[in-house]
Amino acid sequence: MDTRVERDSMGEVQVPEKALYGAQTQRAIDNFPVSGEAMPEAFVRALILCKRSAATANGKLQRLPEDVAVAIVGACDHLLADALLMQHFPVDVFQTGSGTSSNMNANEVISTLATQRLGRDVHPNDDVNCGQSSNDIVPTSIHVSAVIALDESLLPALAHLEKTIRDKAVVVGKHVKTGRTHLMDAMPVTLGQTLTAWADQLAEAITQLEQQLPALQSLGQGGTAVGTGVNGHPQFAGEFCLALSAATGIKFQPVGNPFIRIGSQDVAVALSGALKRCAVVIAKLANDLRWMNSGPLAGLAEIELEALQPGSSIMPGKVNPVIPESAAMVAAQVMGNDTTVTIAGQSGNFELNVMLPLIANSLLQSIRLLTNVSTLLADRAIATFTVNEANLQASLGRNPILVTALNERIGYTRAAQIAKRAYREGRPVIDVAQEETDIPREELTLLLDPARLTGKD
Repeated sequence: MDTRVERDSMGEVQVPEKALYGAQTQRAIDNFPVSGEAMPEAFVRALILCKRSAATANGKLQRLPEDVAVAIVGACDHLLADALLMQHFPVDVFQTGSGTSSNMNANEVISTLATQRLGRDVHPNDDVNCGQSSNDIVPTSIHVSAVIALDESLLPALAHLEKTIRDKAVVVGKHVKTGRTHLMDAMPVTLGQTLTAWADQLAEAITQLEQQLPALQSLGQGGTAVGTGVNGHPQFAGEFCLALSAATGIKFQPVGNPFIRIGSQDVAVALSGALKRCAVVIAKLANDLRWMNSGPLAGLAEIELEALQPGSSIMPGKVNPVIPESAAMVAAQVMGNDTTVTIAGQSGNFELNVMLPLIANSLLQSIRLLTNVSTLLADRAIATFTVNEANLQASLGRNPILVTALNERIGYTRAAQIAKRAYREGRPVIDVAQEETDIPREELTLLLDPARLTGKD
């Protein structure tokens, strides 16, 4: 590979000839051959947006010459429009804990492009990084990337899933099925009740996610190295947030105390917890779907999920619930990411958290996975499953737990005896109840009607 020589405060470095980045990025590439995974594109884009907003603010505050600020903004716009953006940002996730390597990667790439535009040198530290530190721009970029990903991707995907569930509840709502507790037969429910419970569970999780937004939109930018704002303009934080709000259409504001956004990542931890709650909901839906679909002969077979692909390399004709399985794995990954963010969040030693890249990667992966799988669950599982009414009815009438409806007439003990006999003899509970009580058949039919026992007319 053809190379060129770049220099930084530590000396000379060989850099690929056509690379837009410089010496510090190359040192990071050489120093951190850890995972082969670059920082998430959503984070990189947010970092570029923050660099753009910083240049706008510094130009307005006359901390940068107007033409330099304009060149930096133009360079950022060029990168944000580049379909091959990530080729310029190769630094590994597992890098320096402040994310300095990623910050300098952005500074160097933007500097190169801005220099080309302006025709004279635009310095990566003095100009592109003016009034900033890795210690405030990286936490800020975590917040900004998370807000944008929630606003543009996850919240709409979850809303789509919720609506799909509610729409399906209307279509299949009147079907009555055997309820289950401990995976054992229980009192009957309607499919409408089951699906509405899923939708309401999801709605509560969405609300908790939305409640994270105000804190996420409160930024520590302007705190620079430790929170004191050294080398920064006193009006920089406000002007930065105004510029960022204009660029994104999302309202951002300076946090009251920048120290808490630099020395801690409590907001990220709280967001991760809300994402974990979403994962728990997704896991619940996925596993209920898998159980209800189980069979088709030796399982519950209450519903039939859309057949999407052959299910076995050796068993012909086998079809598996692949979308719920994918969703369950996503849920497991998000739960694991939450543990990672929790541990990383407590690594705020004195004035700086030193696991920032890991937090960014874990949060954004969770948001991306939940976004994608929510859409899949909605479109390829919930919307398309069909109901096996024959199987629902076959188990309903033989369910001895229906005898619960007789408790007030004959007491728990006698009802239990009837249920056990019905189980033992494999007979419908109504037949055994007719033999064991003096309640007329017509009244038993009414009392033990599964539909009536769901509480629905």
